[in-house]
Amino acid sequence: MLKSSFKIQKSIFLCFILIFSFSTVSVFGGETPSVPGTRVYFINLIEGQKIKSPYLVQLGLTSEMGIAPALADWPDTGHHHLVIDSTITNMNKSISNKHIHLHKGQTEISLKLPAGKHTIQLILGDYSHIPHDPPVMSEVINITVE
Repeated sequence: MLKSSFKIQKSIFLCFILIFSFSTVSVFGGETPSVPGTRVYFINLIEGQKIKSPYLVQLGLTSEMGIAPALADWPDTGHHHLVIDSTITNMNKSISNKHIHLHKGQTEISLKLPAGKHTIQLILGDYSHIPHDPPVMSEVINITVE
């Protein structure tokens, strides 16, 4: 019985390694297609808005695509990334860890920012954190934290 349990655990572990290895092979492609007409947007933030920190930011996605956690390579899905006081320069590479990854499929986040002016942009990433082709992203908006 103990030998059988060990074999099952070993098989599960090997399957996990195989799945993880397969999912990381395509990280450099950046070829996951987006669905035409898809938009991401801030539900409760607008250009020039003044907010208090922390602020619960709510994120929207039009119905052409869906939300899925990172590593879930499901068709027509992605997950949100927040780019604050920065830009994404290479849309064919994985979005850097210096940006906020909502890798579990979250659609809102409590944001703590220092007082002052900030830029914020929303970008949808595929299962491996790479923007879709063409990229699905919001306009950069300016906010002020009081």
